[in-house]
Amino acid sequence: MRKLVKVFKALSDPNRVRILKMLELRPLCVCELTQALNLATSTVSKHLSLLREADLILDKKDGKWVYYYLNDTVPHPYGEVILPALQTWLEKDANVQVDRAQVLATCREEACKIYEK
Repeated sequence: MRKLVKVFKALSDPNRVRILKMLELRPLCVCELTQALNLATSTVSKHLSLLREADLILDKKDGKWVYYYLNDTVPHPYGEVILPALQTWLEKDANVQVDRAQVLATCREEACKIYEK
């Protein structure tokens, strides 16, 4: 039951759902997510931590960046069901559409210059 509760907790915040929807496009770093969500870096990092604890996302370090991406090998049945279902949900949601456009228009290097300070 503990894993199920973690998954539902991870999905209980709109910003975490938005992050998952953005990660459907491609792996993203904290700077890109911070810019798209217009939140503090520490807040985005906390959201990512909760998503990672629920095994919904993974991260990979590459140089100075850490990329976050959807976990396609979720080690429990809840994520195996939720992530594919989520990919079909909210496609017409205005926030999701804006987020996707923002991600596609964002240059990683430019986003990171803003938040490196």
